[in-house]
Amino acid sequence: MLAKLTTRPALRRTALTSAVGLALLAAGLPAAAAGDGPDLTRFYRQKVAWSRCVGPDLPRDLECGKVTVPLDYARPGAGTLDLALARYRATGSRRGSVLLNFGGPGGPGVAGLAASGKQFMGLTNAYDVVSFDPRGVGRSSPVSCGTGSGGAAPSVGADQDLNDPAAVLRRLRASAEHCARRSGPVLAHIGTVNASRDLDVTRQALGDRKLNYLGFSYGTRLGSVYAAQFPGRVGRLVLDGVDTLTEPMAEQGIAGAQGQQRALDDFVDWCVRDVGCPLGGDARAARAQVTRLVGSLDRNPVPTSLGSGLTGQDLVAAIGQALYSEQLWPSLERALASLVQDGDTGGVLGFAPGRAPSPGHPKRPGGLVDEDDVPLDNLPAALTAINCADDPDRPDAARLTAELPRLRAAFEQASPVFGRSRLAEVLMCYGRAKGTDYIREDVHDVDTPKMLLVGTRGDPATPYRWTTETARRLGSSAVVLDNKGEGHTGYSSSKCVHSAVDGFLLYGTLPPSGSSCGPEDPEAPTG
Repeated sequence: MLAKLTTRPALRRTALTSAVGLALLAAGLPAAAAGDGPDLTRFYRQKVAWSRCVGPDLPRDLECGKVTVPLDYARPGAGTLDLALARYRATGSRRGSVLLNFGGPGGPGVAGLAASGKQFMGLTNAYDVVSFDPRGVGRSSPVSCGTGSGGAAPSVGADQDLNDPAAVLRRLRASAEHCARRSGPVLAHIGTVNASRDLDVTRQALGDRKLNYLGFSYGTRLGSVYAAQFPGRVGRLVLDGVDTLTEPMAEQGIAGAQGQQRALDDFVDWCVRDVGCPLGGDARAARAQVTRLVGSLDRNPVPTSLGSGLTGQDLVAAIGQALYSEQLWPSLERALASLVQDGDTGGVLGFAPGRAPSPGHPKRPGGLVDEDDVPLDNLPAALTAINCADDPDRPDAARLTAELPRLRAAFEQASPVFGRSRLAEVLMCYGRAKGTDYIREDVHDVDTPKMLLVGTRGDPATPYRWTTETARRLGSSAVVLDNKGEGHTGYSSSKCVHSAVDGFLLYGTLPPSGSSCGPEDPEAPTG
């Protein structure tokens, strides 16, 4: 027997490797586990241990768990990360899991599922509904540019004097270095390419042969990258509020500023028809008043209960959040009335994303972070880090200095309210390592089962044209649903979209490509 094994050792090794590879692939494990790359077998063999989530006001039926992934997929022995998971268990005949990503980038999935789980309960007829905090986000080794022993991170953003480009660039580089020190090693391994690989490890740890997935906003970028990296493991995949895969960050920023300005104009048109609108009764004058209010607060911030002043850019961030849903317009109107008439910032602060960084030391990769220890600036810090990791464009100082006046004019023309903050987001990548070109160059013509893409005509964050452009890029697998409504994404605001998405995920039924959902919210798309 031994002699037989050693007569043709090369052939025997090849046959053995092939057999092991086929067995691993049949189990849903990556080919890399079979010897053609770093050994990831131990990660793909884990199972999630679920228990009741611990924390104030968390739903009693929400369960939490974790999955362990390599810090660096090229060197899986160099360290690991734990990713936080949460789920609602299937109530019907379970067919597996559907994973959710709420966008951002930087939005925590565990908190998002706890807050909005009710709208996904229909999916529990067949699936465990699962979400997760991606690496660098929430409880999963959160990145931060917050305060530390050296004081606050250098402030860089829309409040900078853009008339002095050299000073802006110095502060941008200092800010990048500060964020790197504050965030620790995870910052070098953040981004969608790694998050997609984490998603595949999670899929296997949940016991699913195929990934069933619903991604919103940035989550559509993650879903698209997964489809390119793991086309054979795509199950039923839905992308709602479709992100661009091709536009450089400057073009994305201008498109985003234009979308937000359109949404603000729509809000103003609605507001001035109400006798209680704090902006008056004339739409043109009301738009000018918003612009003046932002400038006034940037020059003279209003004190808040948090101990810091409310700036114009804080107001811009709050308005931007409120415009994501038409249902929030009455609350935004009341918040602006309190601010303008009484100097009360409470309503506005209720919309603002985390403004204040938390003190402390960098969170090192490893175990999950307690909810109370997640830095308050994690969402904006992760948004910048992930966007920069996903974008390969890094103009040098000379080019950026020469282009800054033109960029400033283009952004302010796109939106006198949102232009400056959008430009700040683009500039924040200066001084950081060059990002990947994988998304722009390799994510196209995916060989997957049909997937559903939803675009909303009045979306302030992801223009409808990105849906059709991404559909063409992904190829014949993409089916487009045109949602003729307002707000960011369609699933939570349109019964028609909700019905179409659930129908696809639960039963595999797809509307014909080019079908639409009207603002009157019919129960099903029309051709």
